[in-house]
Amino acid sequence: MVSAIVAVTTSEAVAVHLRQRIHAGDYSPGDRLPPQRDLAEQLGVARVSVREGIKQLVESGYLQVRRGAAGGAFVTELSQPLEAWRQRLRSMAGDLDELIDFRIAIEAKAASLAAERANRVELGDMRAALKAMRALRSPGQDARTAFRQADGQFHDALAKAARNRRLDRVIREARLELFTPYDLLTFDEPTKPVLDDHQAIYAAIRDGNSARAAELMTTHIEHTRQQLRSFVNDSR
Repeated sequence: MVSAIVAVTTSEAVAVHLRQRIHAGDYSPGDRLPPQRDLAEQLGVARVSVREGIKQLVESGYLQVRRGAAGGAFVTELSQPLEAWRQRLRSMAGDLDELIDFRIAIEAKAASLAAERANRVELGDMRAALKAMRALRSPGQDARTAFRQADGQFHDALAKAARNRRLDRVIREARLELFTPYDLLTFDEPTKPVLDDHQAIYAAIRDGNSARAAELMTTHIEHTRQQLRSFVNDSR
């Protein structure tokens, strides 16, 4: 069966790009986006496309625009898109499990390959991410946002260490699709188990134990499945 071709406008592409940056934690709640002129230059598009893209994100609850000298486009608390994501998963039976199953398939393989191929620089990048995570276990939204960013940096370094560009790309895409901003989730996610998972995965990769690295990554993502099920089924 041939899928229909869906045309995407430049403004829609801008909105998708900015939304993915927000999902990845590059822009956190309360952050101000760069000026439209700068975004247009960075993305190689017309300023009107940036303006329309921002408008789309305002309508979907990702951004709010403030006027005045200190104004601009600011990331909201994201309660509206987070609730929309929850409702989407509730209405699409099995979608969450499909997303998690896919992540296990690709990230467990990446962990296995990283154990075989990681060099000193890549291991150093993973250690740096772990160090940041250990330093950010204090309470507060800013710390939780930074903890999530360090978490993402660990997974990015691991994917790079697998030395497979296609695998690296699909891992990034899958993590962006799974909108899980740790600093916003209504359940209280403890950071210690997350850190413990990552440290164990790193140790297996450092020791060159590919089977153990894959097993630990599978367990880590299964923990994510359990946490997200709790979030999706929360009646609040």
